Amino acid sequence: MRGNLLTQIFAAFVIAIILGAMVGPAIEVVKPLGDLFLNLIKFIMAPLILTTLVVGVASTGNPKKLGRIGGKTVVYYLVTTGIAVVIGLAFGFLFSPGSGLDLTVSETEAVEPGEAEGFIQTLLGIIPTNPFSALAEGNVLQIIFFAIFVGVGITVVGNKAQPVQQFFEGFAEIMYKITGAVMRLAPIGVFGLIAPVVGEYGLSVLMPLLKAITAVAVACIVHALITYSIAVKKFASMNPFQFFKGISPAALIAFSTCSSSGTLPVTLKNTQENLGVSNRISSFVLPLGATINMDGTAIYQGIAVLFIAQFYGLDLTFVQLLTVVLTTVLASVGTAGIPGAGMIMLTMVLSTVQFPLEGIALIAGVDRILDMFRTCVNVVGDASAAVVVAGSEDELEGQATEKQSSPSVPM
Repeated sequence: MRGNLLTQIFAAFVIAIILGAMVGPAIEVVKPLGDLFLNLIKFIMAPLILTTLVVGVASTGNPKKLGRIGGKTVVYYLVTTGIAVVIGLAFGFLFSPGSGLDLTVSETEAVEPGEAEGFIQTLLGIIPTNPFSALAEGNVLQIIFFAIFVGVGITVVGNKAQPVQQFFEGFAEIMYKITGAVMRLAPIGVFGLIAPVVGEYGLSVLMPLLKAITAVAVACIVHALITYSIAVKKFASMNPFQFFKGISPAALIAFSTCSSSGTLPVTLKNTQENLGVSNRISSFVLPLGATINMDGTAIYQGIAVLFIAQFYGLDLTFVQLLTVVLTTVLASVGTAGIPGAGMIMLTMVLSTVQFPLEGIALIAGVDRILDMFRTCVNVVGDASAAVVVAGSEDELEGQATEKQSSPSVPM
């Protein structure tokens, strides 16, 4: 079943590219299929996160262990994000995408720089004033906060809270079944999301910025193949090939949706079923990663900053390069896992090195394409963290390397 679904998603992806290139903008007619799939993903996201995380925390039974898992997760995310932005800067220097580039105003899109919340504001924003509003709005960090406290409360209360725990366990089982049903529509959704994008972007738009697109794509691939392969092999004794094969359905959907948060239900399903990560680990690490882990976005920041510097003929000092790295790592905590978040983050990074914000418009025309690559890496990075943390906690079922398949949820 897993292999068939992956084959179907990949086939839909290829067909979407071919038809989009052949038909052009008229392929926009299939866009409702993608919108339908996105709506279904958003429909299951909040209840799935809440139920799985409550069950996971309650079954842990040890707040100290939960704190240890949280510490490992945050450290892993910050370290890999730092590595990612360094790789992005390296490939920015290697490809020099902005050197000798001739772009007129008509070839770029005007962009209104957004604002991202600061680190302190993000921390304060984690605490929901109304947890039901957080569920209604799909605020992932606030849902995590609420679920953790409910799970810890169940553990502290003990036997009297067993009915509540059983309710969430039953609810979680229902959400797993619904997620499985939604995943059957993934090939149709991927087709509806990718074909209009390919039809919209022609060679006239892509060619002037081909070096920038190539630099981001290659840097993302290198980071995933090297950083994540080493991490899952060294810290979880998992075969990298098995890891990438197991998370590939979620990676393809992330590439299509450009949303880490939107892909979260699929990432949870793939990580538990295909990679053998326990429910309690995946339900904590992955929602957190969807909001604070931005490896792909960090790669984009490094390349985009150099692209703008090279276009304007500006030189980056060592201090400015270091500032880009630090700002990117810290800003990743305050940037949401939604389409276009990288553009907001780029505004902050450019401001810290005092580069013209107008440079964002130079690359905005193909941001949707760049967003595909960086979101894909973000999601794969989330999964690698879940594998690494699960391996360190001895909660990786059979190391997931010898299994051909595994149960959808741990009993």
